[in-house]
Amino acid sequence: MKELAPAKVNLCLYLGPVRPDGYHELLSVIQSITLADSLELNDHSAASDEVRCAALPGPNLATDAIAAFRRTTGWDGPPQLLEIEKRIPIAAGLGGGSADAAATLRLLARRSGLGTPAELHEIATRLGADVPSQLVPGRWLAEGIGERLIRLPDPDDFGVVILPSKAALSTGAVYQEADRLNLPRSSDEFNALRQTLDVLEIEPINDLQPAARSLDSTLDKALRVLPGSIVAGSGPTVIALFHKLEDARSAAARVALAGRDAKAAGAVHNSASA
Repeated sequence: MKELAPAKVNLCLYLGPVRPDGYHELLSVIQSITLADSLELNDHSAASDEVRCAALPGPNLATDAIAAFRRTTGWDGPPQLLEIEKRIPIAAGLGGGSADAAATLRLLARRSGLGTPAELHEIATRLGADVPSQLVPGRWLAEGIGERLIRLPDPDDFGVVILPSKAALSTGAVYQEADRLNLPRSSDEFNALRQTLDVLEIEPINDLQPAARSLDSTLDKALRVLPGSIVAGSGPTVIALFHKLEDARSAAARVALAGRDAKAAGAVHNSASA
């Protein structure tokens, strides 16, 4: 059984105050894109489940997803071998690990015939803030820490240019730096944003960007490569949005000619199979 695990971009990301549980309130429009990892699930000849990924040796979020699925659903099927081919840059703010975990849950639900949407959402929420919005790839408005979701209409086709970085940023470190820089919005300002956000006219903005730039000085140069670009999620990947995929491909080719790695991707629609 095979499944794609699309990366995600935060078209906007607003950072709210810290909650009693220590997490920040978030408000974000999340879009799945065609840059994706590839997963394959098969019965395993070994005595226990195994995840193989050359780019990520050792346990990862997909490993946790298998164990959590078995605990929650009670599935006692044969040991599974999950093989992951990574195409999404690691620790890049594109949700690659979360995408793999979400795709793993989709595969296990198909393989076992178990796992209601509510159960899968519960498992995804426990695994990580980005996992619930990637259970069904498409466009979502995410609130809370990412677990409260509203499905949004499919967008018109558009393109995104992705400028990967050789560096890696820890999500936790970026949030800590955001607190140090006093970036979270006040409760009043954040609640006002929640009431007035127009999900059909999104302004590309990322409240975590100053924190990512503070931790990685190379981001300033990357942001100058393409006008209107922003940091993706917690970084350090930089993205730029274009009205047409063809324009994104042309821009990525220009950037590549200038000596930088760049990828062009399009939107994954809610109606499309992952």
